[in-house]
Amino acid sequence: MTTMTRLTWHSVAPEGAKALYGVHHYLMTGTNLPEELIHLVFLRVSQINGCAHCIDLHTRDLLKTMPIDKVVLVPVWEEVPHLFPETYRAALAWAEEVTRVSETHASDEAYAAASATFEPKDLVDLTIAIAAMNAFNRLGAPFRLPVKAQP
Repeated sequence: MTTMTRLTWHSVAPEGAKALYGVHHYLMTGTNLPEELIHLVFLRVSQINGCAHCIDLHTRDLLKTMPIDKVVLVPVWEEVPHLFPETYRAALAWAEEVTRVSETHASDEAYAAASATFEPKDLVDLTIAIAAMNAFNRLGAPFRLPVKAQP
């Protein structure tokens, strides 16, 4: 299967890339959310959206702070609740709810669960992280950004 060469979105629209990377910078420096939690959410959102580049990138980021035994189980985190603290489980549940918003409509039950775990600003920042990764996935997947993984 040959893959058509696609645009390098961040080169074609550098100002748009700068704006999105500005949100990423805010998340990493201007929030109270732990970096590991942000990378965990980035990975789960990317798994749902099927963005190979982002899955590769955020798996590598997460492996810097989390053992591989846990990272490989992120897609089935609900089946292994003992491996993830309550805050992480709440963030993963909210990430799935928001990423699938066309199906879930961000239900009252999911919102109540997320808001019971996170302070208001942290919940907004978490939702910004989810929204930003969804935006990056919608650029990475269609433009087929490369992965670092080698055959």
